[in-house]
Amino acid sequence: MTLLRRIPYPCPRAFAVLVLALVAIAPASRGQGSPRVMQGPMLGAVFPEHVLVWVRVSGEYPVALQHGPAPDRLVTTTPPRTARKDDDYCVVVPLEGLAPGATVHYRVLVNGRVPSYLEDQPPFVARAAPAAESRGRFRVAFGSCARWARDPHQPIWRAIAERQPDLFLWLGDNIYGDALDPMILAEEYRRQRDVPAYRAHMTGIPQLATWDDHDFGSNDSDRTFPGAAGARRAFRHYWPNPAAGLADTPGIFFSYRYGGVDFFFLDDRTHRDPNRDPDGPAKTMLGAGQLAWLKAGLAASRAPFKVLISGSIWPGGANPKPDSWGSFLHERNALFDWIRDHGIGGVILLSGDTHSAELNVIPWSDRGGYDFYDFTSSPLAQEPNNNWIPRAVERRVRLPYDSAPNFGLLEFDLTAEPALTYRLFNTDGRSVWRPFNLRADELVNGRRSWPDKTAPDATRWEATRGTPP
Repeated sequence: MTLLRRIPYPCPRAFAVLVLALVAIAPASRGQGSPRVMQGPMLGAVFPEHVLVWVRVSGEYPVALQHGPAPDRLVTTTPPRTARKDDDYCVVVPLEGLAPGATVHYRVLVNGRVPSYLEDQPPFVARAAPAAESRGRFRVAFGSCARWARDPHQPIWRAIAERQPDLFLWLGDNIYGDALDPMILAEEYRRQRDVPAYRAHMTGIPQLATWDDHDFGSNDSDRTFPGAAGARRAFRHYWPNPAAGLADTPGIFFSYRYGGVDFFFLDDRTHRDPNRDPDGPAKTMLGAGQLAWLKAGLAASRAPFKVLISGSIWPGGANPKPDSWGSFLHERNALFDWIRDHGIGGVILLSGDTHSAELNVIPWSDRGGYDFYDFTSSPLAQEPNNNWIPRAVERRVRLPYDSAPNFGLLEFDLTAEPALTYRLFNTDGRSVWRPFNLRADELVNGRRSWPDKTAPDATRWEATRGTPP
């Protein structure tokens, strides 16, 4: 009222100016404080004509993206989306109207403005996915097990940036939440998003994720975990994946296509029976609904490579730590038999969790199919260990790497005969294995490929240790 008394009466023009000013500052005056970005932006799933951008802001503000083809030509603004308290002030804004493969520069607007501390920074840069029918070359980096409490600096992200991947895939234990309260999970997500090296990584490299036990619940947790619903809500708030489960099947699983390759991100926790239940036809990791969805997706795919992504490693064998597909061999083997019987070629496997990097093979060529290769990268940010030594698998193609944090890199080349090259890199950016090469035509029924691809030291290890029954 003091401000109003200072305006001489009558002064309608001055009064109108004052009203407009009060309206402009109203949101901040309602107890939300200064509109700003708290975490992000983070680039999520990208498509040929649009990309998803995740951001967390400081209140229930409208969030939009100002974007254009060059840093000085941010000529378009997206319709705003309002961040909600119920979503922990996280919001995903689609940036639409792009051309396939186009580069776009963007800024985040909060409550209609670029936050003051971001005004002097250059715009962020994103790139749309190539056209759906394109067959080119692209790189996919992946890893698992990032524990902020053990490694708050995480230099691995600088090594990943040097390889310029087109996508980055999180394979689980992306945080170590280990809590019933979703607020604690959210706090761990925020701590991970605030790592300076990761902040630089996430604004321009698309991030897609599944989970494993530590971001779902407690160690080795399963469908009986009482905090499962809250964990799913937190996961959906913090990951801009293209989908999460089905209307009649809860979960965080989804499929995604990029550059002519189909990726199937599996939820290995929501429907998982306890590991130590007796294995048999009724025991499940995926649940009936997710398994039916996966089979339908594989049957419909015409991609030369189909990538199945699981937090739990795929090999079986004598295993003193049964938190893996080794505790669900009836379901795993039935899936592999189904792939063989339906003539579905090109399936490869990705996994995390082990705190060491592994390259193993499940030789289904011995059963009339083809060899399933499992590429495992772990950890991204904590101490590796050698718990692989007492754990037998069907076949090791490389001896596991347990000397440093690491990430995997798949280089797909679909320009001629579809092929991929797999490399493993450590925190220093050094390649620690010789490259592993695989053609799509080696992943067809009746082809036996693993003997010629196995490193001599892995062969000697198998000869010394013997193989599991």
